[in-house]
Amino acid sequence: MANFVIQGRVIDRNFQKGASSVQVEAWDKDLIINDLVGAATTDDQGGFRIEFESAYFQELFADRSPDLFFKIFQKGELIRSTENAVLWNVAAGETEIGIEVELKACPFPTAPGASSSSTPAPTKPVVREAPQPSGKSLKHDPTRPAVPTEPVLAIENIQGNILSGFNKDQQTLLFLRVDNQSDFRRWLGELIPFIATTAEVLAFNRLFKEIRRRRSAETRTVQATWVNIALSFRALQLLTEDDETLRSLACEFPDYQQWADDLAVLKADAFKDEAFKQGLQARSIDLGDPRDAEAGEDPEAIEGNRHNWLVGGPKNEADVVVIVASDSPAELAAEVARIEETIYSGRTHNGKHANSGVTILYKQQGATLPPPLVGHEHFGFLDGVSQPGVRGRISEDEHDVLTLRQNPQEPLDQGKPGQDLLWPGEFIFGYPDQDPLAAEVKDPGVDSLTGEKWDGNKPSTDRPKQGPIWAKDGSFLVIRRLRQDVGGFHKFLADTATTIGTTPELLGAKLVGRWKSGAPILRAQTKDNPKLADNDCANNHFEFVGASEPIPPQPDPDKPDCLVEDARCIDNDPTFEVSPGDALGAICPWAGHIRKSYPRDDESASINPNLPPGVPKIGEVSTQTHRLLRRGIPFGQPYYPPNDPDRTIDSGNRGLVFAAYQTSIIDQFEFVTQRWVNSPGFKETGTGHDPIIGQNNTPGEQRKRTFKVTIDGKPQELSTNNDWVIPTGGGYFFAPAINALCLLTGRKR
Repeated sequence: MANFVIQGRVIDRNFQKGASSVQVEAWDKDLIINDLVGAATTDDQGGFRIEFESAYFQELFADRSPDLFFKIFQKGELIRSTENAVLWNVAAGETEIGIEVELKACPFPTAPGASSSSTPAPTKPVVREAPQPSGKSLKHDPTRPAVPTEPVLAIENIQGNILSGFNKDQQTLLFLRVDNQSDFRRWLGELIPFIATTAEVLAFNRLFKEIRRRRSAETRTVQATWVNIALSFRALQLLTEDDETLRSLACEFPDYQQWADDLAVLKADAFKDEAFKQGLQARSIDLGDPRDAEAGEDPEAIEGNRHNWLVGGPKNEADVVVIVASDSPAELAAEVARIEETIYSGRTHNGKHANSGVTILYKQQGATLPPPLVGHEHFGFLDGVSQPGVRGRISEDEHDVLTLRQNPQEPLDQGKPGQDLLWPGEFIFGYPDQDPLAAEVKDPGVDSLTGEKWDGNKPSTDRPKQGPIWAKDGSFLVIRRLRQDVGGFHKFLADTATTIGTTPELLGAKLVGRWKSGAPILRAQTKDNPKLADNDCANNHFEFVGASEPIPPQPDPDKPDCLVEDARCIDNDPTFEVSPGDALGAICPWAGHIRKSYPRDDESASINPNLPPGVPKIGEVSTQTHRLLRRGIPFGQPYYPPNDPDRTIDSGNRGLVFAAYQTSIIDQFEFVTQRWVNSPGFKETGTGHDPIIGQNNTPGEQRKRTFKVTIDGKPQELSTNNDWVIPTGGGYFFAPAINALCLLTGRKR
């Protein structure tokens, strides 16, 4: 008779600590009736052992091995069943398992007389976007403090990809040219009901995360397909060029009636951002892209030059980009097909053919990379770790914040640890922005549309200064199609590591500032730490100059002997290094990608024309005026080194669709590109270029980029003439609010 031994551990999901004194029952799942085959109570570490013989389960039909699932009880109450995840055909002998649960009551009592700071507890992982708490009053949730001075965001009016992010594994971008203004106006109006809002996307994202939290697994229970749109300056000019039409439309919409006779604030020409008005291809050379061909040069041989772009160049500049994103490849294809049909085979409501007035210039597919690269970009590094948090509320409830305040050390000024909260005017027009002259990051600036002092949540009657009146609740969108030379990048790492006596992995971590897992090198100085990388409460908890401090569990004010169980972060895992700070750039080089593109608390005397003399040119306060909300996605298949490079041709068609929202292309995207990543003098003279995305088109330098790193205490100056990230298309666009689209098309909501 066969003997079976099931041993394992029950883990409290919230604190990643063994769940002691809970009862574990093992059940054999059968066609007719399930059989209890054994039970045990967990020890202090959550461990258990259950033994049984084959006589304990019914051997019906061909079933000669048990199909096991488990029930977990705490004080007699069922808190978890794995019946939807059966272990089929368990073999005789020993089987090891692990089961995660959510304990109720007080999981970690403090020692009598001990403070919570002296009580060790492992790191508590938090999902990348925390869900709405279930059955809990907002005012009793410590991650949702009262913030009456923060603005109420018009989430029903703002497009959904801007503040919430689609977070979909599949995307298609349709780049369109406008051929006929009146037909385009009608087609755009018909598309408006399909455009997702922040309210819709935020509600879905929170529902998705809540289901994943409850079921402890990715499921396909809820799925969605979203559409957003953005228009070029030329497209907006076409929609606002006729004075009488514009005045007539403004009179029909209450939000714009008072401005009907002030055409200057209704026309697209009211935008003050010259970069947006000129377009990406006109600014390409200023961004460091390869220069135009000179006499005797073959223009087609200069990859990355705007004349060779797949879309967005002088001869194929897009007026519109439609972003379609979905959880399902099939649903994505169906929605793209529907939109394409409206473009080429559109019909009016009475069935007559209707021209769309647009032509598809280019279709770009994007998708999350397959395992083991999920969430990573093609070079192999985890992407999108450091995003700014956004201040603001999503209702009149002063506790209903957009970004949860999960860092108990900075309960009003950070989301997760290391994620500074920024005023929404940095990303959405019509709200307070960041003040580069403020004493602290938390101090609000002026209204990003009117330039006037923010007047609470009262509707503004001030005349707009940065764009048309309908720019409120809209955002600029920068898109760059970036091809990645993955083979060339990894060859550089391998060859250079051999030369300077280190490993390709460590060298790559120095150049990026993070290991491939996403663990910051400031908290994992000599080797990767995937566990740290997977923890959202720890993987961004550092500054470049100041040292970080552990975050212990928080005491429950209602139960002094307990540690509170909520969504606030814990970062005190003893296996995680604490960042010591690195003012000299010995650990994370000043040229490291994450430091170049977001210098955090670094200070520098680099030129910033927007600050008067005597004010630090770059510091933690002014740095936050140059942030971006990134919404990119990879394209192309992963790179696999060929067995025979001489006989295997790789297309090289892989990279990143970089997409980012902001309210000043000049002061945000272009500033970061020109004055930080491309500037060898930032942070200090001799720092070098950003080795990952930096470019150098200085005449006579053959695109040579230099960057300094310190390996084993020895400074090394490295260089390359090869670009590993090459621009191949893109554009500058504006994502209008739903009300603005209605105004521009005459479509009623």
